[in-house]
Amino acid sequence: MNPFKSVGRWVEDRTGLAATLKPLLKHPVPPNTGWAYVFGSATLTLFIVQVITGVALATAYVPSTESAYTSLQYITHTAALGSMLRGMHYWGASLMVIFVGLHMIRVFLTGAFKFPREMNWLTGVVLLGLTLAMGFSGQLLRWDQNAVWSVVVGAEQAGRTPWIGGAIARFIIGGNTVGAATLSRFFAVHVFLVPGLIFAFIGAHLFLVIRNGISEPPQRGRPVDPKTYRAWYNDMLKRVGRPFWPDAAWRDAVVVLGLIVMLLLLAILRGPPELGKPPDPSIIEAHPRPDWYLLWYFAILALLPHGTESYFIILAPLVIGVSLFLVPLIANRGERSPARRPWAVGSVLVIVTLIGVLTLAGEREPWSPQYNTQPLSAQQIGADSGPVYAGALLFNTKGCQACHAIAGQGGVRGPDLSNVGARLNEQELTWRILNGGYNMPAYGSILTPDELHKLVVFLQSRSADAGE
Repeated sequence: MNPFKSVGRWVEDRTGLAATLKPLLKHPVPPNTGWAYVFGSATLTLFIVQVITGVALATAYVPSTESAYTSLQYITHTAALGSMLRGMHYWGASLMVIFVGLHMIRVFLTGAFKFPREMNWLTGVVLLGLTLAMGFSGQLLRWDQNAVWSVVVGAEQAGRTPWIGGAIARFIIGGNTVGAATLSRFFAVHVFLVPGLIFAFIGAHLFLVIRNGISEPPQRGRPVDPKTYRAWYNDMLKRVGRPFWPDAAWRDAVVVLGLIVMLLLLAILRGPPELGKPPDPSIIEAHPRPDWYLLWYFAILALLPHGTESYFIILAPLVIGVSLFLVPLIANRGERSPARRPWAVGSVLVIVTLIGVLTLAGEREPWSPQYNTQPLSAQQIGADSGPVYAGALLFNTKGCQACHAIAGQGGVRGPDLSNVGARLNEQELTWRILNGGYNMPAYGSILTPDELHKLVVFLQSRSADAGE
């Protein structure tokens, strides 16, 4: 007797595993589902990869303020397969966000959220939020300068919520300042809380998919009527349905294999992101930024008119969340074909275009100080000694050049000062430097009288023919 068959029969007799899984694998699905239906399975695969690589990374990561940074450096540069695992975890997070978005776009465009699959959509919206929460919480675990200041910015935004903002901010940080409690809290959220909730909602989502069936490809002139749809759908499956395995599942298997190969190649060829400098609260010249999938939100906040940020921070997530939850509740019947729903196609195109444009703007971040800008040359200054030259050096070392460009060199957060000497006189320049302005710090307590004089002399020398 074959021992493997004996063991298999023993396990099946005690667990009934095959008898339970076989109907699930053989459950009928509509014909012609095609490649557009693989995004859900791809997202599930990426989450499993995140769990596996995350567990492996957690065996070497030390969630303490003293050791987190060095343990990540050890994982990246010393531990066996550490760089590959961290790379797969990083790129897996990015791909998971992409495939969650693609899955929701496909469901929305094909009207698959309509009766009787409203709850499928609602659990998917929750999973989208949890995916973004997992990405944001994981960023802090890098425990470098950018990660720490990103959490400070996030807590500051949450703190603008009326009445309860202060309590929310303290809850996020784990107190009044970023420290050991912050790191421990984010580690627990990223490793235990969010994955646990994702597991729960994935289970609910898959249960609903099995219970309500996979939506059939939409056709023009076949609207959804809650009174007759279930009977029509069940009859259609009996007539032309195909077993999920292997008729539909082979496409999922191809995509899963392709994703794993892609993650391995990205992890080996591109690797994980390099860590920034270790966190130092005394360094205030930091411009934190989120990972790419939240850059669009980062760009909006930077581009909003002064004084409107608080309203947007509070209202935008609320409006987006309510809108996503209302979609299946107010439009759960009628046409599903995108050809008959131009408003749906148009809204997706507008949203995707806006996010793409804002992401590019966030990547370039022209509003941020450019702290690595090079000092002006003697030719650009028009002198190699004296007060004008000394003022030009101060213009760079005091951080002015990080926000203001001269002769095309410097930041663009503030006005171009290439011709400022022709616009402002000595008194006006002095007043602006001492008192600052919107987004510009006051330098009255930073500069000595001699330094202030040299800066003003240099700026007065900036006119259309300066440096020529």
